[in-house]
Amino acid sequence: MSVHGRSAAIPSGGPATASAVILTVDDDPEVSRSVARDLRRRYGGDYRIVRCQSGEEGLTALRELMLRGVQVALLVADYRMPRMSGIEFLEQAMDLVPSARRVLLTAYADTGAAIDAVNVVDLDHYLLKPWIPAEEMLYPVLDELLSAWLAGGHRAQAELRVVGHQWCRRTADLRDFLARLQVPYRWYPTDQPEALRLLAATGADVTELPVVITTTGQVMVAPTHTQVAEALGLGTVPSESVYDLVVVGAGPAGLGAAVYGASEGLRTLLVERTAAGGQAGQSSRIENYLGFPDGVSGAQLTQRARRQALKFGAEVVTTRTVVGLRGAGSQHSVVLDDGVSVAAHAVILATGVSYRRLAGEGLDELTGRGVYYGASPRQAEDCADKDVVIVGGANSAGQAAVHFARLARSVTILVRAPSLEASMSRYLVEQVESLENITVRACTEIVSAHGEEHLSSVTVRDVRDGRADTLPTGWLFVFIGAEPHTAWLEGVVARDGHGFILAGPDLGHGPPGKHSPPTVRRPDMRKTADSSALAPTTIWPLPRAPYHLETSLPGVFVAGDARAQSGKRVASAVGEGAMAVMLVHRYLAQQ
Repeated sequence: MSVHGRSAAIPSGGPATASAVILTVDDDPEVSRSVARDLRRRYGGDYRIVRCQSGEEGLTALRELMLRGVQVALLVADYRMPRMSGIEFLEQAMDLVPSARRVLLTAYADTGAAIDAVNVVDLDHYLLKPWIPAEEMLYPVLDELLSAWLAGGHRAQAELRVVGHQWCRRTADLRDFLARLQVPYRWYPTDQPEALRLLAATGADVTELPVVITTTGQVMVAPTHTQVAEALGLGTVPSESVYDLVVVGAGPAGLGAAVYGASEGLRTLLVERTAAGGQAGQSSRIENYLGFPDGVSGAQLTQRARRQALKFGAEVVTTRTVVGLRGAGSQHSVVLDDGVSVAAHAVILATGVSYRRLAGEGLDELTGRGVYYGASPRQAEDCADKDVVIVGGANSAGQAAVHFARLARSVTILVRAPSLEASMSRYLVEQVESLENITVRACTEIVSAHGEEHLSSVTVRDVRDGRADTLPTGWLFVFIGAEPHTAWLEGVVARDGHGFILAGPDLGHGPPGKHSPPTVRRPDMRKTADSSALAPTTIWPLPRAPYHLETSLPGVFVAGDARAQSGKRVASAVGEGAMAVMLVHRYLAQQ
């Protein structure tokens, strides 16, 4: 059975954790027994202690636990082990149990390596051997890590079950939503008898998919993302009516703004229409972000940022779309899609972008059934030993290609440009070129998609001579262009001809009373070198100049990919989110 995360009945280790596991890895039998003995003495009543004597054995145990749906709370690995060091083990374990806390055991002589591991494997702590007495040197550290793990709400997520069809668009959307939240679940495809038994027990049928069964036994038939989020204990409705700062969008820019806003004492609300992360949250590996020399997955990076924002007191509302924004002096009104309206002294727009849709016969009909816009890391498992086609030549396409190439039989990248160099970072180009099962077809575009129940092939065309041919594939992933989520802001703030929000010096400013209302600049107006429409010079309403990231509506700022002329990189988006908060403080100080 194709499984994403399989649950199983295991001996109960305590009601608080449902027998979550603490796993230790040490090749020295005596030390291994000593570690397990100390852990059982303190935590044996609430956790199951699993002892392994090599990194390979530890990874095998983790895979089995993951398939059985057993939560892993803590990993404790020795640094010096033959064949696979503790750092190597923890690095590979991150992909299997990303929420587990990680501890490295090391001798005094190896503390340098332990410090380096903080970035390599996002190490939570390292412990020097021996830890005598354990009550002072071991338990306080592990108590804090386990408390942090429990605070993440992992207990309620261990046995979530999802029944659905492989080629059901709603099921695919739900699985991606859960993957972006890093929620473990057990997947039951409808071609398996166990899935049919569950459907019979719930009273649902194969026309009502997906079906979600929560850990409390609640059955949700074809639920919305909001209903699933509420079942997982996530906030979906603001708790207050007035905030100092409302951040719209929880991509890197929005998360950066929420972290800095909340940490500096602003009552901060972060509103996200799906799950935190934006496009970056779908990236399998980000390798050029400062401080992570060995890379980090987009989901890991953005979920850590979300936890960080919560730690500082930001309120996060998921699965809600902001549909309206009105300015009223020093207070703005932010309207959500459920009709709820909150007041904000300042607003940061970090709505991000989405991939542009391909135009071609059959593509819309097969979306969600073999044609996907963007990709989640979990889809690499579905594509094992399959032929994958990727459309796009930017970093997101390159990261996806490298990730899929690990399991897929072949990966074909289609790009309209003559090569990848113009739009993809050099380090990614080199990785793509080094993998034998990746083929790059330049000057090529998609014409149409074919298939009945799901995608079976695509027709492509050489843009130079018009020659067309067919590629057999059941998996097409599209990473082209960027369309900003700003249509709802028409007539509210000034945008360029492509919908990106104008801010700061791009607005221009003049004396009060001689300005035009904010307007959307049309594509046929004057252009800059990169084809963005120029801003009018009379849309700023105040005598002072707008702050650098301030939109045409005073007190409303923009950060990240939705801003005209933005850098379209994770690091620049995070930086703009932090900068926007600094400018919010300046704005509020003048009110």
